[in-house]
Amino acid sequence: MGRSFANLHIKSKNFEKTVEALRALSEGHSKVLGKNKAQEAKVVMYVNKSNEDWISVLHDYFVWGTVKRIGKTLSQLIEGPVMTAGYMNEEIFELSIFEDGDIQAERIFCEQWTRDEYELKEERLNDDYLREALDIRNEDLDDFIRITIPEQAVDKLSELVRMSLWSDSEWIPHEEALRNRFGKYEL
Repeated sequence: MGRSFANLHIKSKNFEKTVEALRALSEGHSKVLGKNKAQEAKVVMYVNKSNEDWISVLHDYFVWGTVKRIGKTLSQLIEGPVMTAGYMNEEIFELSIFEDGDIQAERIFCEQWTRDEYELKEERLNDDYLREALDIRNEDLDDFIRITIPEQAVDKLSELVRMSLWSDSEWIPHEEALRNRFGKYEL
């Protein structure tokens, strides 16, 4: 079993508005975060203004398979694209972008045998939207979407959007660099 992570990123220049949307998510949609109404504990999220365009969010319930539902719900609460990244066992990298509660674009990076074994299929291929939301050039997008090795796809996307996607809330206690980059928010 290899390394795995899941995180989400909000395209926004307004950090405070983003934190308020995360608070609305934790208060009004706690079920999507794995909480039931009987659980009164605050939701802990780690938030970082990764660059001038993107705000990154980590949470312990973000895993491959749940982070997309959370991204979809959050995109109903905030203006602009919400990008989710799920990386599983070094075999799959799933990139999805939501806006207004709908998936706008998705790419799954993996070898063909993995795609067949897990019966993986993108929900919505929309490379024009993907290019626009990520703000990358056509030729860079062409090179990016041809990648089949998940680790290379994560590295290339990190380079293209100028922020590291290699992060997960489970890594924070063990990686000082992540602790220094992400602020802890109890929502």
